[in-house]
Amino acid sequence: MLAAVTHEADWTVFLIASVVVLAGGLGVVAARQPIHSALFLIQTLFGVAVLFVAEGAHFLAAVQVIVYAGAIVVLFLFVIMLLGVGRADPGGPDALRGQRPVAFILGVLGLAEFAGLIRSATWATGATSLAGPAGGPGSNVEKLGRSLFSTYLLSFEVTSALLVIAVVASVVLTRRARPGAEDLDTEIDAEAPTERESV
Repeated sequence: MLAAVTHEADWTVFLIASVVVLAGGLGVVAARQPIHSALFLIQTLFGVAVLFVAEGAHFLAAVQVIVYAGAIVVLFLFVIMLLGVGRADPGGPDALRGQRPVAFILGVLGLAEFAGLIRSATWATGATSLAGPAGGPGSNVEKLGRSLFSTYLLSFEVTSALLVIAVVASVVLTRRARPGAEDLDTEIDAEAPTERESV
């Protein structure tokens, strides 16, 4: 009796968390404002954290909330605010020619791959792990750390470098000349005494 109730509760949690994740993912894509997209992303990440808890991966759930829903989304919001995305969209021509057809083609290819995965008879679940067995001696955190800093060290470092590049690029993109800044610099240079006058 208790096993049946637990099984039904697991299915209920899974269905609710899945709906939250799917709704958040659709909101990220469909929202017109980047701030709303970031908030929908937080919703998606919290839903994934609930799924991790349902699977018994409490450490991954904590990392999901602390690192992704916390630090990474705050970084996204920082870049969004820094770029001043709150301005009205001019609606002019695209900065990159052909980006919309390329995005459409990539979306169709992604949907075709997803449909192929659904129709496939073999699933990745239950396959042999590349990073070693999850069971055995040692804690889950120790195994994750050893795998992250040995097998996947290059991917980890590349990801960290990409985050640094993204922050530097956002700062470079925000360095726009303010209106009247050149006139102000000219006035300051004109009022400043030269070295000969000061001597």
